[in-house]
Amino acid sequence: MKFTKMHGCGNDYVYVNLFEEKLDDPARVSIYVSDRHFGIGSDGLITIGPSDKADFRMRIYNADGSEAEMCGNGIRCVAKYVYDHKLTDKTEISVETGAGIKYLTLYVEENKVSQVRVDMGEPILTPGDIPVVKADGSAYGDDYRVIDEPISAGNREWHMTCVSMGNPHAVVFVDDVANFELEKYGPLFENHKMFPKRTNTEFVEILSRNEAKMRVWERGSGETWACGTGACAAAVAAVLNGFCKKDEEISVILKGGTLKIRYTDEAVYLTGDAVTVFSGHIVM
Repeated sequence: MKFTKMHGCGNDYVYVNLFEEKLDDPARVSIYVSDRHFGIGSDGLITIGPSDKADFRMRIYNADGSEAEMCGNGIRCVAKYVYDHKLTDKTEISVETGAGIKYLTLYVEENKVSQVRVDMGEPILTPGDIPVVKADGSAYGDDYRVIDEPISAGNREWHMTCVSMGNPHAVVFVDDVANFELEKYGPLFENHKMFPKRTNTEFVEILSRNEAKMRVWERGSGETWACGTGACAAAVAAVLNGFCKKDEEISVILKGGTLKIRYTDEAVYLTGDAVTVFSGHIVM
């Protein structure tokens, strides 16, 4: 199987071009290639193929083989792949995802894509669509918003804001994210009974009105160096909690780099890098 390893802010995936390759069991392949000791090493697998609704279709598989709806860092690398490999010559493209069609603007330097801006669409705040339920398992009302909501995990009470960017996120604001016990608390949030489909969890330290530092525990992958949808969810949550303002660019600093987020009345816009690491061939 031919593959290309790419990353956006250190959030790395193995990419397979389905215009050339055939995968009968992508979930199994994702588990295999993601292993950092016996495989290629990645946060998961992303396939690029044809779409009857958009220019291309991407599917995302986490390191544990589960399929995700959307990946903000991954989709930027899809854009770079299709342009750099001459599958398109357009700098405005559409990509079908499990969270709908996303529209991307490609920034090209010396005939290669260096940065990509993604129109992530509007954030989903309706609890049933995120999804998130009350601690007793009952449903929130459709007009309710889970903002600064208490949640118990690890014998502590936290406050979370829940947002979907096509996939579920719980955003928790903390005072010191660098020393936060992510491996202890991340799995407790991911598998908490309030999240019927598990959740990605962002632990966020606000630095200023336009800057935040974030670490993320991703559903099915554990801690990753960046999460594009998570950075968007964090920016939305920061606005909803009064830490930041709409229509202003927010820099979200992650282990792998910085993503630029702008939350407007129309959509959330995500801008960041897209990097090719290497290409190769693996026998499975």
